[in-house]
Amino acid sequence: MTVSVCWLRRDLRLYDNPALCAAAAVGDEVLVLFVLDDRLRRPAGAVRLAYLYRCLRELDERLSGRLCVRVGDPARVVPEVARAVDAIQVHIGADHGPYGRCRDAAVRRALTSEGRELVATGSPYAVAPGRLHTAAGTPFRVFTPFYRAWTAHGWRAPIAEPAGVRWATLTGAAIPADPDLGDVRLPPAGESAARARLDDFLSGPLAGYAKRRDIPDGDTTSRLSPALKYGCLHPRTVLAALADVADGGADPAAGDAEKFRSELAWREFYADVLAANPDSARADLTDALAAMSYEPPGRTFEAWKWGETGFPIVDAGMRQLLAEGWLPNRVRMIEASFVCKDLHVHWTHGARWFLERLVDGDLASNHHGWQWTAGTGTDAAPYFRVFNPVAQGRTYDPDGTYVRRWIPQLRDVPKAKVHEPWTLPAGPPAGYPAPIVDHAAERRDALARYEAARDARS
Repeated sequence: MTVSVCWLRRDLRLYDNPALCAAAAVGDEVLVLFVLDDRLRRPAGAVRLAYLYRCLRELDERLSGRLCVRVGDPARVVPEVARAVDAIQVHIGADHGPYGRCRDAAVRRALTSEGRELVATGSPYAVAPGRLHTAAGTPFRVFTPFYRAWTAHGWRAPIAEPAGVRWATLTGAAIPADPDLGDVRLPPAGESAARARLDDFLSGPLAGYAKRRDIPDGDTTSRLSPALKYGCLHPRTVLAALADVADGGADPAAGDAEKFRSELAWREFYADVLAANPDSARADLTDALAAMSYEPPGRTFEAWKWGETGFPIVDAGMRQLLAEGWLPNRVRMIEASFVCKDLHVHWTHGARWFLERLVDGDLASNHHGWQWTAGTGTDAAPYFRVFNPVAQGRTYDPDGTYVRRWIPQLRDVPKAKVHEPWTLPAGPPAGYPAPIVDHAAERRDALARYEAARDARS
């Protein structure tokens, strides 16, 4: 009897799992393995760890308690597990991240030295990073042509959960208990919850998505990012379901499905950029602002982290992040602009804080989203695009509903003043701070720094 190992990483599901199907096709039994790798757990915050552990528990339940969890360096653990069940092949979904590629290369060498094989089938993306290139044969750095190529390339249809599989068993470690989350409220975890959320989104918030996705208060986005992060859903499953809605004539507006599809493509674009430029996980993608002067993260940066800047839309966002481990994309951009252009702090500091606090913290999407706003990354996003937090609040939270939800001190402030409470006759309400910076002055400073950096390059 042959046993194959399916080592899961960012594919914690049974449906539409190419690596699992490949393992099932060659083995009489399949051992499903997950390795708790401290190299990945250390930088992860409590919310992401708790969500991961909940996903693992749900998967273990679906496997009738046969998920094998081990702890340690995969280069040691995976060959050890393969040896224990005498598996010739270990199946994975390809990982295109900087650490993942190095880790998998080490595992492959260790397995090969024992006459075993690491087999990669599929990836966490509809179109794997590195598959698409410009007409000149280079990786894409601008989203719009990438999106055209991505759409033209297309993707395979989802595949069914393998039927009749005999799940092998091997003693493993217990799935850890959730870390202390305090009052943080996380979304339901696991494949079943992800499929239910997808169905709810397609039959609900998708209607009007193109117009309403930037409104931070209310159920206006898919909230599928945590499930996509850990592969409780494959993006092609989402794309297929989206196409079914549109093809069935149920799409309430022609632009809604297309806009949502493009947002999925942004995730794949950033993964492609990171795969082609692994150093961009730690440093600027471009050298356009190499001579830019920055401030060290100090008192004002700490105030930003805890939602105490005195700018309501900024503070509401950070308080939502602390309470839910999640933020809508519009608010993420507002936060990044405030850090980079009002506080003049390098994007890496804000990106690291987000990665620690976000339940959907994804290296490629997070870091390149920050760089887009900072002006050091992809696309023509000039540094001199500075978000005015008052104008952003008035545009996307015109009634102040979002701000009042997260800042109790502002719940009685009238609509006309809710985004600039320092203009009230008595100043901000008790318990809410005055602005920590003068936005107009900091905008001028940001532009002056930009001009100096540009002049230094010429």
